[in-house]
Amino acid sequence: MDHDPSVSEKTKPFDHTPDGGFKLLCLGALGVVFGDIGTSPLYAVRECFYGAHAIPLTNANIFGVLSLIFWSLTMVISIKYLLYVTRADNHGEGGILALMSVVRTRLKGGKRTWIVTGIGLFGASLLYGDGMLTPAISVLSAVEGLEVATPVFKSMVVPITVAILTGLFFIQRRGTSDIGKLFGPVMCVWFAVLAALGVSSIVQTPSVIAAFNPLHAVDYFLRNGREGFFVLGAVFLVVTGGEALYADLGHFSAKPIRFTWFLLAGPALVLNYFGQGALLLRNPAAAVNPFYNMCPEWALYPMVGLATFATVIASQAVISGVFSLTRQAVQLGYLPRMTIVHTSKDRIGEIYIPFANWALFAATTALVISFGSSSALASAYGIAVSLDMVITTILACLVAIFVWGWSPWLAGGLTALFLVIDLAFLGANFAKIVEGGYVPLIAAAAAVLVFTTWQRGQRALQSLEIEGRLPIKTFIGDSGPSGVTRVPGDAVFLSPDPEGTPISLLHNVKHNKVLHRRNIMLSVVTEPIPRVPSLERVEYEDLGNDFHRLVLRFGFKEVPNLETALDVAAEKGLKLNPMTTTFFLTRNTVLTEGGKRMPRWRAAIYHFLYTNELRPALYYNLPPNRVVEIGRQIVL
Repeated sequence: MDHDPSVSEKTKPFDHTPDGGFKLLCLGALGVVFGDIGTSPLYAVRECFYGAHAIPLTNANIFGVLSLIFWSLTMVISIKYLLYVTRADNHGEGGILALMSVVRTRLKGGKRTWIVTGIGLFGASLLYGDGMLTPAISVLSAVEGLEVATPVFKSMVVPITVAILTGLFFIQRRGTSDIGKLFGPVMCVWFAVLAALGVSSIVQTPSVIAAFNPLHAVDYFLRNGREGFFVLGAVFLVVTGGEALYADLGHFSAKPIRFTWFLLAGPALVLNYFGQGALLLRNPAAAVNPFYNMCPEWALYPMVGLATFATVIASQAVISGVFSLTRQAVQLGYLPRMTIVHTSKDRIGEIYIPFANWALFAATTALVISFGSSSALASAYGIAVSLDMVITTILACLVAIFVWGWSPWLAGGLTALFLVIDLAFLGANFAKIVEGGYVPLIAAAAAVLVFTTWQRGQRALQSLEIEGRLPIKTFIGDSGPSGVTRVPGDAVFLSPDPEGTPISLLHNVKHNKVLHRRNIMLSVVTEPIPRVPSLERVEYEDLGNDFHRLVLRFGFKEVPNLETALDVAAEKGLKLNPMTTTFFLTRNTVLTEGGKRMPRWRAAIYHFLYTNELRPALYYNLPPNRVVEIGRQIVL
C-alpha cells in the first residue's frame, strides 16, 4: 500500500468547511495556535532593556529593537512559517516528527534516512524542554504583574504561580473540552486588549511608527556591535511560538491559521510591542515591566487576571502538544507503550498521558521554584526553540526538493535566507547556556537517549526473533501432526512479523498440544502518516487450513484499538466475537547482560523501560478475561 505523504491544501478536509465552520476554526486557532506567541508581550520587550543582556535605554536603541521585533515577526512567522513551512505537511499534520516522516518516506532508506531520523528525533526532544519552560515563564510573568500593583505581593509571586500550575496539571485528567470552549473567546479578548493598549500608547508618541523602517535595525547593529548582537536572544522571545504554531497545523489546517494571524493576532502583537516602545520613549523607568506599566492604574488587577488566564491557555496548548508528541513517539517505536486516556468521545486528538503530565508538572514547578522570576527563566528560554527552528528549516528544504520538486538552487537559496536569521538567533541564545540554557539541552539529551535506547532495544529483540523465525506457511504445512488436537473457538496470536509464526503459537502447540478451530495471525503496523483511512486499515489473507493473516494499520497519531479494527475485518469476511475469542500474547522477560547488541549500561536503561512498559493487553484494549500471555526469557 503506497501512501503519498505530501497532500496539497486543496485536498485537506478543512478547506471545504462552510463559512460558519471556518469561523469556528479561526476562533479555535486563536485559543490554541497563538497562545504561546500571544503571551510574549508580557516579557519580551522587558528582557531587551532590563534582562541579563540588556542594552542601554536610548531612543536609537528603542527604535532599533522595535524594528528587529517587527521584521522578526514578518520574516519568521509571516513568511517562513505561515507561507512556506505550513505547506510541508504530512496529510495535514505539522510538527517535526510529521516533517521527518515525510522526508524519510521519500528517501526510502540509506544513510540519508538515518541522518534525517537523528535530526528529527533531536528536534522532537527539544520540544520537551520547551514544554517545561513555557508554562513556567508564561504564568510567572503574568503573576508578576501583582508586584507592579504593590510590593506586598513580591514574596507571593512564586507560591501563587505554583498553585496555578498545580491546578492546571491536576485538571488534565478531565480533558479540556469544556474549558477549551473558552480558549478562543478569551484569547480574542486578549488580542483586542493588546491592540487597544498599544494604540493608546502609540497615539501619545506617534513618532514610534518610524521603527517600521528596517534601516533602524541595521543602524542598531552598526552602533552596538557584539554587545548588541546578544539582545537577539531577547528579541527571539517574540517568535518562540512559531514551532507550536506549526505543530498545531493538524487541528485547524493552514488557511484558518493564516487568516487569524494576518487579521488579528499579528497586528495586535505589533501594536502592543510598538506601544511598549512608545512608553519607553516617554518614560525609560517603565522598562522594569513595560507591559503592565502601559496599563491604566484602574485596569491593573483585571489585566493581571486576564494575563493569567491567557498564560494558562498558552500553557495548556504546550501541554497538549507534549501529549501528542509522546503518543507519536510511542507509535513510531521510540518510546515504550504507556497509558493513553481519551478524554473526549468526539475528538480523537484529545488525550491525557498520566506519566507525561506529572513528569512535566515536576519539571515545571522545579523551574519556577529554582529560578524564581520570569526574567531569570528567560535566560533558559529560547535555545531549544531556536535549535528546532534551524532543524525545521533544513527538513522543509528537503521536502521542497524531494516532495515538491523544487530545484536545489531555489530551495537552497530560500533556505539560506532563513538560516541566516535562524542561526543569528541561535548564536545569540547560546550566550544563555551558562545562565540556564543548559536546562532544555539536558532535557533534550535525556529524551534522545531514551528514544534511541528504546528503538535499539526493540530492534535487538526483533532480530533475535527473526534469527529463529519459522515461516508461517511452513508451520501451516506441518500443523497436522499427531498429538495436536483441534479445539472449538477462535485464537488470535499477536506478532510483530506478518511472515513469521508467532512465538505464542509455537509455545501453545509445544506445551498445550492444541490448535483452535480458527487461528488468526495478527500484526499491528504503524504507517508514516498521521491517520490511516478506514478502508485501508485492514489487510486480510486466508492462508488455508483454517489459518488467517490479518494486518491492521494505524497512523502515528492514532492509538490502536484492536476491537474496533476487528469490526472492520468482519466486513472483509473475518468475523470474530471478542467475547469468545482467545488472544495469545508473548510476554518477554529481558535479561540484560550486555554484549554485541547493546552496551551493558544501555541494556540496563532498556531493561528499566521494558519492565515498566504498559502491558499489550491494556494498550490494545483487549478483553482482560480473554487474554493468555505466554512468557519467555531473552538475553540482550
